[in-house]
Amino acid sequence: MKHLILALAVIVAPMPALAHKVIAGVFPAGEAIEGEIGFSNGDMATNAEVVVTGPDGVELGRAITDGDGFFTFVPSQPVAHVFSVNLGAGHVAEVTMPADQVAEILGEAAPEGAKSATTEIPQATGGVTVATLTGTERQAIAEAVRDEIRPLRREIAAYKEHNGFQTILGGIGYIVGLFGLGFYLAARRKPEA
Repeated sequence: MKHLILALAVIVAPMPALAHKVIAGVFPAGEAIEGEIGFSNGDMATNAEVVVTGPDGVELGRAITDGDGFFTFVPSQPVAHVFSVNLGAGHVAEVTMPADQVAEILGEAAPEGAKSATTEIPQATGGVTVATLTGTERQAIAEAVRDEIRPLRREIAAYKEHNGFQTILGGIGYIVGLFGLGFYLAARRKPEA
């Protein structure tokens, strides 16, 4: 009887709140840096202040997220940019864009020691013509791709969070089932008086 009361007390006890992870990402967007801040459950950080600092901790500027958790920042120096957001309740997002990517956005040479992130485009052979795109066309294509990828990123993060919760519940159910099997076997082995 004591075991049954203990089991019921554990089951009825208040459960802790489900945790969620912070999502933070930055990427080049033409002549600016675009970023996304939010949570893995799909809630985005709206009207959050983003503090941008350099590698030495000196503030380079600030930005505010929009209703979808996105922000843009126009860099002025070819140094690593650290984007930090305090989302409250102990949630702090921090993401860094390396100096070589910032230099590429500014159209400057990468600083000494920075690894280049450029790739070579293969040359056409065998009578195939390769069309070259203008900077405006590349920017338009990049914006269209970013707009299409945004919802996918949110869905993937939400799926990961949901799948993690299902795994936890499955593990708890497995443990409870093992305890139940143990209690059943113990009750059957008990000699009758």
